[in-house]
Amino acid sequence: MFSNGGRRSALGLAGAALLTFSLAACGEKESVDQPGAGPTVTAGADAALAAKVPDSIKSDGKIIVGTDSTYAPAEFLDTDGKTVIGFDVELFAAVAAKLGLKAEFVSANFGDIITGVNTSKYEVGVSSFTINDERKTQANMVSYYQVGTQWVTKKGNPAGVTLDNACGKKIAVQKDTVQVPDVEARSKKCTDAGKPAITIEQFPGQDAATAAVISGKDDAMLADYPVGVYAVTKSEGQLELLDKMYEAAPYGYVVAKDQAAFAEAVRDATKALIVDGSYQKILDKWKVGDGAITDPAINP
Repeated sequence: MFSNGGRRSALGLAGAALLTFSLAACGEKESVDQPGAGPTVTAGADAALAAKVPDSIKSDGKIIVGTDSTYAPAEFLDTDGKTVIGFDVELFAAVAAKLGLKAEFVSANFGDIITGVNTSKYEVGVSSFTINDERKTQANMVSYYQVGTQWVTKKGNPAGVTLDNACGKKIAVQKDTVQVPDVEARSKKCTDAGKPAITIEQFPGQDAATAAVISGKDDAMLADYPVGVYAVTKSEGQLELLDKMYEAAPYGYVVAKDQAAFAEAVRDATKALIVDGSYQKILDKWKVGDGAITDPAINP
């Protein structure tokens, strides 16, 4: 499963084992001044939309959501080390509220979420999933945001990494994300040209990938644009963006392949949030409004 996630990213906890780019492990103190610290924007239930939700989903009054909580600022653990927060989390909580339900987020390995949705372990997957052809064969993907890939290096780019020639460099990336085949293809170009391959380090969580660059263990990393920007912001001058975002693609909520009616309800609730302004308010609160879309769709 490839993300843009990915997903997947890293964000802070003040002493929990995930996130904040593991700045704690680097001797950095995580700030409690998170963009999500203010009141959550909520949306009132829409009776017509709620009626579209299958009984099998709404019978318990909640939607069980699988998420990889290491991908700040999209989804990550708060300073209590337990509560999942982020712009992805707030957006889908608002979608659930439109449907008259509560979203219950469960931390999971990114690579296991789509399977978990299709086996009913989770009812939705919300984890910065980039929509691609492979995923559309596995599940119904409901678009809600759009973003591309961003490279990040240590401040000053001491290893001299460039996007067009990272041959012989050590590059960090989160496992199962769309960034993995991206950097693999770049490595192949290196070897095809008789140059050294890229050493690709795949980490189970984005927090560890970010920490590897901060420590100097790796020369650069690839992640989704908001994740890269957030990592730089939280690194207190230790990291910087390399070049610009590229290959923008939509994120999608993951709904089981046999739950087409539920996918339609999620799409329509997302559209309702866009129309009433709640959607943009949440994105702007997290300073990620540039990725907003206007027309959510199923398997675009």
